[in-house]
Parts: sequence; structure tokens; C-alpha cells
Amino acid sequence: MNSNADSTSKSNPLQADFYADGSTQETVVVVENVEVAQGTWRLRFRCPAIAAAAQPGQFIMLRLADRNDPLIGRPLAVYDLHQDESGNWSDIDVLYLVKGNLTTRLVHAEPGQKLEVWGPLGNGFLPIETRHLIMVAGGIGQTPFLCLAREYLGLQKFGRECPPAQQVTFCYGARNADLLAGVDDFEQIGVNTQICTDDGSAGVPGLVTEVLEQVLQTDATAHGSNQGVAVVCCGPDPMMEAVAKVAQQWSVPCQVSLETPMACGIGICFSCVTRCKESDGSWDYKRTCVDGPVFDAEKIVWD
Repeated sequence: MNSNADSTSKSNPLQADFYADGSTQETVVVVENVEVAQGTWRLRFRCPAIAAAAQPGQFIMLRLADRNDPLIGRPLAVYDLHQDESGNWSDIDVLYLVKGNLTTRLVHAEPGQKLEVWGPLGNGFLPIETRHLIMVAGGIGQTPFLCLAREYLGLQKFGRECPPAQQVTFCYGARNADLLAGVDDFEQIGVNTQICTDDGSAGVPGLVTEVLEQVLQTDATAHGSNQGVAVVCCGPDPMMEAVAKVAQQWSVPCQVSLETPMACGIGICFSCVTRCKESDGSWDYKRTCVDGPVFDAEKIVWD
């Protein structure tokens, strides 16, 4: 995956920084497919080529092999990456919410079944030097964060340099306790996990933005300011917009990973466009799959 802007992008408006030229398309084999929360499953498949190239925040496109229904694949964030006994990259985990034709069929995939995947795709999170990384997720938005947490905690490297943070906090909101997925994965690697639910059945009752503000206040009290704090966010658009506003109010940088539906994942169908601000104050459409999915929150036109 070419992580640097191609020189042609300056003259060709259709040339994005993260085209899929260096991606891999393979038929892979399911290793594991288990339910981890109500309606949420973790799928593991073997694909050393993609696992070795993937970086936190990137995604893959997945479809059922040898079938035409559904015809197109679905974008799924790379949740976790695994190495074999020799230390070579081997398996990839993705989390998916059962919703729609593909995922309804995917729950029946058993070990040994074949899938078609292509990736890694997109830009991933920009590695920045930060004292305290705060990850904010709503719904199924935790999916791009586990590898990122490993990276900032200095537990794993993903083919790039990323200065470790002193602290990583995960603010995670859901409607109720049954919908929380992967919390143990974050806690086991040393992430400070803050949970909230709409009904108060787990963590504190309320909105994840309220939890974020409390974390920011605690950090500012302990350090005198929020200098060195950075926020990353993924989830429903209204939640991400609210998180972006909180980050702006507290003067901390914020990257958002958009969950825009995609049809191709490689920039040719223009079905996943989002409005982004230009340097002259105007805005233009950007394709989430090749210009994102991660964007500077201040560049997004939310209205």
C-alpha cells in the first residue's frame, strides 16, 4: 500500500492518495466465526499478504466466494492482526454487525469456508506524537481501534513508526450492555476503558460525549492542560459530529473514521463520497474509500 501521495494527485483530481494499486485480492479460508455480543460477530480468516501490509484504521472488502448473491462486497475495518508461531503475520480479525444480506449469510460461515477479500484499503490513522490518546466509539465503531491501541501502547508495530503514548483511553457507548463487543480485548492490553449505555445497564448512563468530556476534564486537571491529547473517533455520523465539536471546544486534534457505505472500495463507483472543506473555504466531495476512511474532523462538512 502506497502511503504517500502520488505526484499525479496534484494534476489529476481523480487521483487519490490511497488508491488500491498495491492491495491484494485473494480467496481466503475462514478460521473462526463467533458471536461476541448480541448481533455482533468476530470473523477470523487466514491471509498473510494482507495481514503483513495492514495498518491501524485500514479496511478490507469481503464477499462470499463462489456466489453471486450478494454480488458486491462489504467494507470491514481491520480489527486485529495475528502472527503464527514463527512470528509471521497470518490471520485477520474483523467484527461485523448482522444487518443486511451479506452479514445475515456470513454468520453461517464455518471454518474452512472460502471468502473473497481485497485489501488493505484506505489511509488508516495518521500516527502522531501524543501523550494521551483517547479513542471514542459508538455502536460498532470500536472496530478500527484495537490495533491502534496496541500500536500506541508500544505492544506491536505495523510497518511504520508511531511514538508510544503514556496513556490510551477507550470511551465506548452503546444502547445497552448486550450490544457491547470486544471490551475485554481492550482491557486485557492495558487500555483505560470507560463504558456508557443509554439505559445504564453497563458503565454509566448517558452519552459517550459526556464520558469524553469527563476524561478531558480529568486529564486537564492532572496535567494543567490538554496539551498532548489527541482524539480518534468512529461510529454513527451524529455521534462523530458531536465528538468533533467537543474536541474543538477543548482544542484537541480529532481524527474520524467514517462508516460511509461503499460498493467497490477502490474509488471507481463514487458511491461513498463525503463533503470536505477546501483550503479556500469551499468544499468538495471526497471518496471515503481512497481519500479516507480517516479524515481530520475539522475538514468534514457535517451539515
